[in-house]
Amino acid sequence: MCGRYALALRPSQVRQMLQDDDMPVDDAPADDGDGAPRQSYNFAPGYHGIVYRADVPDWGAGPRREAKSAKGAKATAGETVSEPEVGERDADDAATTMAKTDSTVKDGETHYKLQSMKWGLVPFWTKRNPDYAAVMKTINCRDDSLAQTGGMWSSMKGRKRCIVVSQGFYEWLKSGKEKVPHFVKRKDGRLMCFAGLWDCVKYDDDDDQKHYTYTIITTDSNKQLKFLHDRMPVILDPASEKLKVWLDPSRYEWSKELQDCLKPFDGELEVYPVSKEVGKVGNNSPNFIIPVASKENKSNIANFFANAKAKKDSMPEVEVKKETGEKEEAPEIKPLDDVADEGDDGGMGLPPKAGHEGLQDDQRNQQRYEESCEG
Repeated sequence: MCGRYALALRPSQVRQMLQDDDMPVDDAPADDGDGAPRQSYNFAPGYHGIVYRADVPDWGAGPRREAKSAKGAKATAGETVSEPEVGERDADDAATTMAKTDSTVKDGETHYKLQSMKWGLVPFWTKRNPDYAAVMKTINCRDDSLAQTGGMWSSMKGRKRCIVVSQGFYEWLKSGKEKVPHFVKRKDGRLMCFAGLWDCVKYDDDDDQKHYTYTIITTDSNKQLKFLHDRMPVILDPASEKLKVWLDPSRYEWSKELQDCLKPFDGELEVYPVSKEVGKVGNNSPNFIIPVASKENKSNIANFFANAKAKKDSMPEVEVKKETGEKEEAPEIKPLDDVADEGDDGGMGLPPKAGHEGLQDDQRNQQRYEESCEG
């Protein structure tokens, strides 16, 4: 699986690196502001990442498909449904048609863009914002599930394919009772391009707000990573023929050629243990992608303790009163609701269920996820 990766680059940096690899980028999000993606060495589900895809409408590549009927129709994760434009699921007079407009070509050529999306795919037919546990189920998509007919990915695999950009990913090696985090990156230092799927959803209680989400496709691990885990992300070489096939919007029906793109990576990778601090969602440091045994990491640790000692030595002496045997007044203990939240919330961006019970459920789910990484 792939449950954590690194992407601490600004969109402008990603754009330049892709263009240097002969990948056209016609549009990209701003580096800063409300719509800017997250920059983190510890990228977790629920964060807004950078996705590279063909510039097609929200219904995906190819001609638009409209719903047969709206009223009374229900879609579940296991159903294959016709897909109208987001926000038009309830059109009373929608008949099954194929619109003349083809989304694959603009001005005679395909345009590609970078887009900020949230990690954890939410299908277009979803009515309400899902909780944390539900989103965790769709951060990855198995390659063998795409070979099957039907299933929740059927409406996306043909029309909504993308590349998820990263600097590398983390995996945890079981060592006795512990799990040791390892970082995996390309040996040539280029960006990692994960094969992915995306979707766009509009919730019933959210006025005209569209939400873009994505999933990372996984396959069997290659020989180099078998010792670490039995699954790995599908990695495509920048500007390679497989990447071009994967992103080609004229291929809006699933095919053997598309399935053949989803193979274990056959290039060279670097794999090494890193700090266990990466196991905690919300922690973020450039040291997370540096080998634990490296001189740079040892230097950082030495500097940390040196600074701590200097700080201790510079503190003024405080007179300590002797015990008198008298009872001291106990400090006031504030109720839980009055205590300010300290530290990062992990950037999940996933609203909890209403009330304390729902909040505790989501906190327990997140804790289980972190414990599965930390061991």
